[in-house]
Amino acid sequence: MKMDSVSRRLFLKQLSVAGAGAIVYSARNAEGLSIAKAADPQATTAQTSSVLNKEAATRAQRMAWWHEAKFGMFIHWGLYSVVGQHEWAMEAEGIPILQYELLAKHFQPKPNAAREWARLARRAGQKYMVMTTKHHEGFCHFDSKLTDYCATRQGPGRDLVREFVDAARAEGLRVGFYYSLMDWHHPDGVRCKTDEGARKRFVEYSHGLIRELMTNYGKIDVLWYDVDWPMTAEQWEAERMNQMVFELQPEIIVNNRNGLEGDFSTPEQEIEAAEKGRAWETCMTMNDSWGYNRGDDGWKTAKTIVSNLASCAQGGGNYLLNIGPKPDGSVPVESVEILETVGKWLDTNGKSIYGTERGSFSWNPNANYTRRGATLYIHQQYWPGGSPAAEWLPFFQPATVLAIGGLKTKVKSVRLLKTGQNVPFTQDEFSLRLTALPSQAPDHPTTVFEVECEDEPVIDHNAIRSQWPRYKVGIGEELSK
Repeated sequence: MKMDSVSRRLFLKQLSVAGAGAIVYSARNAEGLSIAKAADPQATTAQTSSVLNKEAATRAQRMAWWHEAKFGMFIHWGLYSVVGQHEWAMEAEGIPILQYELLAKHFQPKPNAAREWARLARRAGQKYMVMTTKHHEGFCHFDSKLTDYCATRQGPGRDLVREFVDAARAEGLRVGFYYSLMDWHHPDGVRCKTDEGARKRFVEYSHGLIRELMTNYGKIDVLWYDVDWPMTAEQWEAERMNQMVFELQPEIIVNNRNGLEGDFSTPEQEIEAAEKGRAWETCMTMNDSWGYNRGDDGWKTAKTIVSNLASCAQGGGNYLLNIGPKPDGSVPVESVEILETVGKWLDTNGKSIYGTERGSFSWNPNANYTRRGATLYIHQQYWPGGSPAAEWLPFFQPATVLAIGGLKTKVKSVRLLKTGQNVPFTQDEFSLRLTALPSQAPDHPTTVFEVECEDEPVIDHNAIRSQWPRYKVGIGEELSK
């Protein structure tokens, strides 16, 4: 792993406030500092049984749409976009606060830039959007009565969150708010940890901002907390915070980054499924930065994005993919091109992603798997083409052959998902072989096969090791002929 940019995870560790259950992520790409795991005793004991029981009782109903959606858009946008050197520029470069505040006057995005985001999200096949309402820099994109460090009273001169909400709803997308608890701008943002008076002021300020967000924009579907540094859940009065949120938004779902367990876990820049029964969502950048960074050319390919989306779906999770708009709100062309390619693929292959269930599958170096009930979807990323081995091995005939080892369930039919064309196959106790395929991949960036099975598909190619017939230490009969 490269260690060439800001790591909030390492930052927390240096301050000895990272939880013992924290996941270690790439230092280069780390965004979140405090990721409370379901098994974290601090997160569990901080909540009363009544609050836990009430949230748990409604969780399945509240999250049904989210499990179906699978794919969302994250938007990191703020004063840091004007700097154009990563969303952590203020701290990473040590910019004085009074100077940084000047950016608020020069942050003047074009009207209704969020319409462009929402239309792009819909074309990309994303079903919900989560926007940074306040990032670590402390600037509020919404109209607040608690501070003048907000969009309505500074350069934009209008409520940018309102524009976002209206744009998302116009495209039929669910609405999510990101909110950073950590605040580099507020005078009590650090001393709240040790000064009780400062703590009370800062908690009431933070709760007040969240109340405004939960009150002024109609129904909100997701609240995405981030970075609870420098306080504990108890100091944040996080239980009271969530209680307020659910009183104002009974159908909302919340994540686990305010020190409490929440409704879902949030692995970052890494795909790591939570324990079975626990909802999770991987958030990830399209390059190596969350906010706009004009020098960051480390763009992921559409093939990588599709692979990541399938990997998340395979583990029963969601994929929240980020864009970092420019200061005027326009989306970098690289992001647009990648997302539109992904969206075109989903137009014909979305059945293999949306509403799929967690599966039990061994890894495959060339493919991913998803499933819905007894239907297996093979996401072939790297097309086999015509193997030279087909000249000698009947296994690879008639070419081209795509083989899946260790499928334990009997297959009834196979078809190419994009076209519905039936695919010939053979199956024995070791392998499913799809035969007579074209030499070139019939779809881009990934080809999907829909495999109807008699029961829930399970793939365990490791089991083959003990089942293969073995002959002798030297060569077998075929090679000795």
